[in-house]
Amino acid sequence: MNVETASSPHPRRHLTGIAHLSLPEIHHLLNLAESEIAVSRSRDKKKSALKGRTQINLFFEASTRTQASFELAGKRLGADVMNMSVANSSVKKGETLIDTAMTLNAMQPDILVVRHHAAGAVALLAQKVDCSVVNAGDGAHEHPTQALLDALTIRRRKGQIAGLTVAICGDVLHSRVARSNILLLNALGANVRVVAPSTLLPAGIENMGVTVFHRMDEGLEGADVVMMLRLQRERMEGAFVPSVREYFRHFGLDAQKLGWAKAGALVMHPGPMNRGVEIASGIADGPQSVIEEQVEMGVAVRMAVMEWLAGDGGETA
Repeated sequence: MNVETASSPHPRRHLTGIAHLSLPEIHHLLNLAESEIAVSRSRDKKKSALKGRTQINLFFEASTRTQASFELAGKRLGADVMNMSVANSSVKKGETLIDTAMTLNAMQPDILVVRHHAAGAVALLAQKVDCSVVNAGDGAHEHPTQALLDALTIRRRKGQIAGLTVAICGDVLHSRVARSNILLLNALGANVRVVAPSTLLPAGIENMGVTVFHRMDEGLEGADVVMMLRLQRERMEGAFVPSVREYFRHFGLDAQKLGWAKAGALVMHPGPMNRGVEIASGIADGPQSVIEEQVEMGVAVRMAVMEWLAGDGGETA
């Protein structure tokens, strides 16, 4: 495996988006995550990097996969982890985001992991607290750790990312995963395509350095990686697709469509999957799928991010 070398840049205080990371910082985080994989695969899944530190997971949106991943990551680093149930908190009684930030800040946490339905909410909160803040997804804006774990998965399978053709397919309009991946993959030298109906593409997407396709046969031709996106119907106001059946027929990944990509192309999905909507079960569970590997890489990347933000990115014990 070709692991790019990079110096160990001084940790930042927060990770609110990919756009703020330099290329050396990206390579450092991916390399650090490589070392975290061994911890997760060992019998004694414990480090002391965050021993004595407090991590609060503050999720204003429901999440199983991401919240569990951050919780495991924190515990494997030795942190004291608290999951804050927003559904039962004062937020439901009218408390503002700033009030919540000030209340949590008074508890002296060291790391705050935040998911929020509004774009920019995490960055705002980061300005109001004294601890490190990690963006676990804010509206349709960014999801930086998802992009990092996707890049780590690709790099481990393909050896490098530079020069690869990556097709990001589906609901780009509502996807924070797409935005973060476009930023990160472009920074790492990939050729990024987006494939979607015009109703599911944001205006000016071409300005993000991607090639736009409206047909899967054209968009997947010669692709090294096919990254499917969840159809986010909960974020949609109005009819963006004629029907789920029509959407799958034209944009759902099945054996025929995957055949247009390169032989051995990786199949990815950030989850949770809508089987039979974005992807056929036979493809999701097939030999080209790295979807389960993405989940494993998620824990390693989140360990790396929190260790780095804590200023202990050089520790390997």
